Amino acid sequence: MEEKFLTVEDLKVHFPTPDGVVKATDGLSFGLERGKTLGIVGESGSGKSVSSSAILGLHRGTSAQVSGSIRMDGTDLLQLSNSEMARLRGKEIAMIFQDPLSAMHPYYTVGNQIVEAYRVHNNVSRKAARTRVVEMLELVGIPQPDRRIDDYPHQFSGGMRQRAMIAMALINDPGLVIADEPTTALDVTVQAQILDLLQNLQKEFNTAIIMITHDLGVVAEMADDVLVMYGGRAVEVGPVREVMTHPHMPYTWGLLTSVPDITADTSVPMVPIPGNPPSLLDPPPGCAFHPRCVFKDQVPDNLCSTELPELVQTTQGHLKRCHLADPESIYASVVAPLIDPATSEEN
Repeated sequence: MEEKFLTVEDLKVHFPTPDGVVKATDGLSFGLERGKTLGIVGESGSGKSVSSSAILGLHRGTSAQVSGSIRMDGTDLLQLSNSEMARLRGKEIAMIFQDPLSAMHPYYTVGNQIVEAYRVHNNVSRKAARTRVVEMLELVGIPQPDRRIDDYPHQFSGGMRQRAMIAMALINDPGLVIADEPTTALDVTVQAQILDLLQNLQKEFNTAIIMITHDLGVVAEMADDVLVMYGGRAVEVGPVREVMTHPHMPYTWGLLTSVPDITADTSVPMVPIPGNPPSLLDPPPGCAFHPRCVFKDQVPDNLCSTELPELVQTTQGHLKRCHLADPESIYASVVAPLIDPATSEEN
């Protein structure tokens, strides 16, 4: 079988501390094709951003212990030298950060920063680079790009800064773009515009996108596949429509029932996930989610608290890490009515 454009296998990112080892990512595997989007979701501290930083090689020079395999277009990124990785970063792999005001330098104009991002990977004059930047700013919807190129980051609105960040990420036509919560700080109208922009640019550049978010609405809008992380591991993976409509993991159910439905009865309360995410320094034994799982009593022999479930395939391309023998029937009878009360009326 032909290898995907990006293949991550058994990725582990551990941080030694005086109190022990923090297993921020512990055996993560996934694949991504060109032109497709993978949504990675989970609560804060689940390992989403740490994993993406490993792909970018941002843990180099730190105390982090990184192992496994990250192959992009046949090249194992973990085997590259620091200089080789630096040549790829920004050219073949790019990042869209959550807060462009923090990511951009306040003392330099937006145009200068994007020009430098282009020239470091292309042997062109500053004039030619500036022309290219104006074209990119126009492409991402910045009005009057030939004038706004000389503005500073604080002179852009939040939505315009994010568009400029997208222009910087795509200026070298990278094969892979990692978007880390790119719409969190934006209002819903601008958020929709940014997501539409990313989708349109993805079609034009055939870019593979990893969308890191806690927002399942963004995943439903953008992603082809979704990877749900908990406690540094993948707990459910599959096509986004399949996972959204037939989730097999209680943690995924909890994420879905925590989303407000503006069309639902306002008297029906949201159902949050009880408890707190686990400590990655001292994770619970067995399934990391079992201390918060209301369905663990349906698994015999106290298995949830003693044995880590494997990530197994349930249907074609749909994997789950859970000891429940028949999650579909539990979801249909107990969880689905909480998400859509009409479901219980139909039953």
